[in-house]
Amino acid sequence: MTLVLFGDQLGPHFLTGTEDVVLIESAAALRRRPYHRQKLHLVLSGMRHLAAEFPDRVTLVRAETYGEAIRRLKGPVSAYQPGSAAAVKMLEDLGVRILPTNAFALSRSEFAARAGTREKFLMEDFYHFQRARFDVLMEGSDPVGGRWNFDAENREPAPKRARLNVPAPWWPEEDDIDAEVRADLDAMNLPAVGKDGPRRFAITRAEALQALEVFVRDRLPHFGPHEDAVLTKDWTMAHSLLSVPLNHGLLHPLEVVYAAEDAYRSGDAPLASVEGFARQVLGWREYVWQLYWHLGDDYRDRNGFRATTELPQWWTDLKPGNVRAACLRTALEGVRDHGWVHHIQRLMVLGNHALQRGYDPAALNDWFVTSFVDGFPWVMPVNVIGMSQHADGGVIATKPYLSGGAYLNRMTDHCKTCWFNPKKRTGERACPFTAGYWAWLDRYERQVSGNHRMVRAVQGLRRLDDLDQVRQQEKERQIF
Repeated sequence: MTLVLFGDQLGPHFLTGTEDVVLIESAAALRRRPYHRQKLHLVLSGMRHLAAEFPDRVTLVRAETYGEAIRRLKGPVSAYQPGSAAAVKMLEDLGVRILPTNAFALSRSEFAARAGTREKFLMEDFYHFQRARFDVLMEGSDPVGGRWNFDAENREPAPKRARLNVPAPWWPEEDDIDAEVRADLDAMNLPAVGKDGPRRFAITRAEALQALEVFVRDRLPHFGPHEDAVLTKDWTMAHSLLSVPLNHGLLHPLEVVYAAEDAYRSGDAPLASVEGFARQVLGWREYVWQLYWHLGDDYRDRNGFRATTELPQWWTDLKPGNVRAACLRTALEGVRDHGWVHHIQRLMVLGNHALQRGYDPAALNDWFVTSFVDGFPWVMPVNVIGMSQHADGGVIATKPYLSGGAYLNRMTDHCKTCWFNPKKRTGERACPFTAGYWAWLDRYERQVSGNHRMVRAVQGLRRLDDLDQVRQQEKERQIF
């Protein structure tokens, strides 16, 4: 039996049998889309490091396509379930036996049995189930501390200093394999976007364990309070940077949340920080994986607001030099420089802007997949189509995640140096988020007026005495 592993299946839980293992570098896959240069580096570096670590068992095959490489393999071929519906179909067409993946805590069959025929899915319900199912932060049948959710303690505004001043993340040291990858990528002349290196994310099992240890020991105690804040000069804040090793299969989610729980139990990290982190990993991340499969491949194409605006070139090419809105420019610079920004920049800056401007949600989804180092086909639809763009009509979220400049002024340090004024909705210095908020509500008032969570917003819209001016100004806006 030959076992084919993909570049997101690199951890020891994929190497439990005795099969010969094959990793495939597909030239066609690398050039299929304009991926972030650092994303390409991580994928190749991870596979090549694994092959170098297990030379007697793991073979790295370079081919034009996956199909070409798999057809050359002798004997029966198996593979763990990959992270996209397209890859599953490819394997089925090639006659490859597909095994259930062990990269997640909850199996697909258990989720499907629990989900049944329901049409709406609340993450909080799923998260409670996950906590009890895997005995994370529980005291018998009750949550530790008497509450499931400590969000209220984790919403502090941006501090009045340039940096959070927490211990630095663990950073990898590049080696000869990384140098080889960089040289090969240069020679391939791929249609990549973003800046090259240095590599900032763990991509071997040993590195992933080091990154986890440093986060839990040094940074997890500081994670919670400013989890939703943004500082211009502190791109990592107290975030874990573990999404890459998790999404490449180098860490198992249960070992990650149990390590965090141990820090709480030993008195080394506060409950609010640990609970917030566990919710990200055992709650949201697992929820996104399960719903990718449960909702089907056509979920990506949902477009409840019929948004069709093309993503602007300064966005897709990651060249935001002329963007005046400090929050938007900083977020795009973060994607350009690191292939990564944290969840609030993704949701409340990039996603918020895209929703207000009516960017095509499917195109936006694909941009997140290709431009982020932790982006994979299964990761983004629930995050983008559902949570960020509310294009699914409320399957995932109970309201559109829309905000004006007031929220950004409270949660970031951007507005104090921005050319725009977050308090202005008309005029030359009108904040595109503040004005865009009201212009979006005006366009979709009828569609959202029945949502009880949007009642106050709609009432505020109806009280505006300059709505005609806002409407025309945002229709003609060229400067962001």
